[in-house]
Amino acid sequence: MNLGHYIGLISRSQSLLAEAFREVASEHSAEAAIHFTAGRLADQCDQHVSRLEPFVDRYGEDLPEEPERLHSDLFQGSRQGPLGMLRDLHDLYLIAAEVDMAWTVVTQAAQGARDPELLAVTSDCEQETATQLKWLRSQMKEAAPQVLVVAE
Repeated sequence: MNLGHYIGLISRSQSLLAEAFREVASEHSAEAAIHFTAGRLADQCDQHVSRLEPFVDRYGEDLPEEPERLHSDLFQGSRQGPLGMLRDLHDLYLIAAEVDMAWTVVTQAAQGARDPELLAVTSDCEQETATQLKWLRSQMKEAAPQVLVVAE
């Protein structure tokens, strides 16, 4: 069974996403919406990792290198200024999209394995990740005109 591979993928991806959310929250603390919401979303990612722990015991956990490669390719630390904030949000969105797809895959596997407990966790976490993506998209839409057209 290869389910442990994707459980490891999600767990590590969620940890890296939490770390990136915290870094962006810290770097852009002058933007209250970014600072507070990104911090809250980091905590939510940590909760997702905690909720996966029983399934690591059940299915094992293969720790693939993909999350680190994706994180290091996309997010090499937060940037300064308005354009930096927009780029940071864009990076977070791409990492969260990876997590979202992994939740979708594991949700399907949970259905196939007839594991109602895993299905409940993946369904909840998948919905929360979708909400994270919506928030990131809305922040980028709000910032883009000012950052890309009006600012120097």
